[in-house]
Amino acid sequence: MSQAEESIEYLSDDDNVAGVLRGDVFVTLDELMVRARKAATGLRSLGVEPGGSVALLLRNDHEFFEAAFATSALGAATVPINWHGSAEEVAYVVNDSEAVVVVAHADLLHRVRTALPASVTILGVATPSSIAERFEIDDAIASLPPDVTEWASWRDGFEEIHDAYIGDPLSMIYTSGTTGHPKGVRRLPGTNDGSQAIDYMTEVTKLFGAWPGMRTIIAGPMYHSAPYAYALVAARAYGAYVVLEDRFDPEEFLSLIEQHQISSMYMVPTMFVRLLRLPPEVRNRYDLSSLRHVSHTAAPCPPDVKRAIIEWWGPIVDEFYGSTEVGFITGCTSEEWLEHPGTVGRPLPSSDVLVINEGGPVPVGESGEVFVRARANSDFTYFGKSDARAEIERDGLITCGDIGFLDADGFLYLCDRARDMIISGGVNIYPIEIEACLLKLGGVADCAVFGIPDDEYGESIAAAIKLDEGAVLSADDIRSHVRSHLAGFKVPKVVTFHESLPREDSGKMFKRKLRQPYWENAGRSI
Repeated sequence: MSQAEESIEYLSDDDNVAGVLRGDVFVTLDELMVRARKAATGLRSLGVEPGGSVALLLRNDHEFFEAAFATSALGAATVPINWHGSAEEVAYVVNDSEAVVVVAHADLLHRVRTALPASVTILGVATPSSIAERFEIDDAIASLPPDVTEWASWRDGFEEIHDAYIGDPLSMIYTSGTTGHPKGVRRLPGTNDGSQAIDYMTEVTKLFGAWPGMRTIIAGPMYHSAPYAYALVAARAYGAYVVLEDRFDPEEFLSLIEQHQISSMYMVPTMFVRLLRLPPEVRNRYDLSSLRHVSHTAAPCPPDVKRAIIEWWGPIVDEFYGSTEVGFITGCTSEEWLEHPGTVGRPLPSSDVLVINEGGPVPVGESGEVFVRARANSDFTYFGKSDARAEIERDGLITCGDIGFLDADGFLYLCDRARDMIISGGVNIYPIEIEACLLKLGGVADCAVFGIPDDEYGESIAAAIKLDEGAVLSADDIRSHVRSHLAGFKVPKVVTFHESLPREDSGKMFKRKLRQPYWENAGRSI
């Protein structure tokens, strides 16, 4: 047990019971497992088999845990879907993942139901009143249509499964790519170096600040891989007391930490930015002394933001670098980061990091594309798209599309991206998907979408547009078109119109020329 674990004091054993709290409803871990075993029997009756998949279109709620654990018991994978997506985007993931069942909150189902394939079974969850209030959802939409099977009553109609073990949930997280279509990341069991697996999990556990009896808050949506893993593994493997926040609110977040004596948290830099924007008198209003560990990843954290958080909370902020595909690759403590400002850490003992340019590996301090491998983590494929997996591999190592360098002490720094990707609020956004959408709008002759600095989200989306001769479109027309086909977070914040766009003779767009004016005074390049 670590020094941090020994120093945690809880109000009582009853206050520290394992389970999940959302709003004012607490469900113990034991009860969640009973529900999951019943649901597993039900899912099996619907045709969910080992290697199959169940799609989850759910906000942070108890049913997310139940469905994920139930699917795991059958050896199938849960497919958490970004509920910001349009009906077209959600339907694509359901179809591509070959999901047999979709479990969805009522308000989310209302938007996408007609686009879902007729072959899937839909199980609905009434949208809780606290979530409906937070997201300003009308009561009619928060209620299930009478012809949709309600999850809880359906679940409780089955006996508990007895021939299966509920382990850490298997998942198939969809991540976009340069093709513009999302791809399901499917783990390949038995492809890791088992001799290093224990050491790897020990390092990951330290980075996550996980220990038996931990108390945590999940403020990010669980369709993202890190909150998904953090919440579900903490609950099952560590008997955690898990508090779900319907939607991140900075002051409410601090209040929940104090109220529930939160000890460990996973966050993204955008949350740090919003917390630091609170007036000092608000920040100082809450007792955060229970905090023992905070981990973050998902996007580059501005050094001034990272330093300010460490000064506020103390040296309890760890950072790691990796991706849905490769898992955890590097990590660093607060002390290491303060000694190497801007780093994303050193490779974990079972990880390999190689920085390469056209000529091969580069010397220390020189930038190149970063290729990585976590030997103790299972390998992956893109479900049904093995060729896309091969495109990002080099000699057994995978690139996340980042440009960076290693210093003399072995710490990795990221300074640019090789792939045409935007990271906004920790979410990967691929411009080609937005560009393809824009080119379907009559009057758009050419376009380029790219990331520009944003103090809160890290990056926001800009679109440079060339119109057909005689065409008349406004920035609002551009945004409205994207919003009608894609998720709201993919709508360009900045739209500019140009007589010509900088393409070379081969047709390649010089996006760097478009990006440069926005970034030249930003003090960073990603």
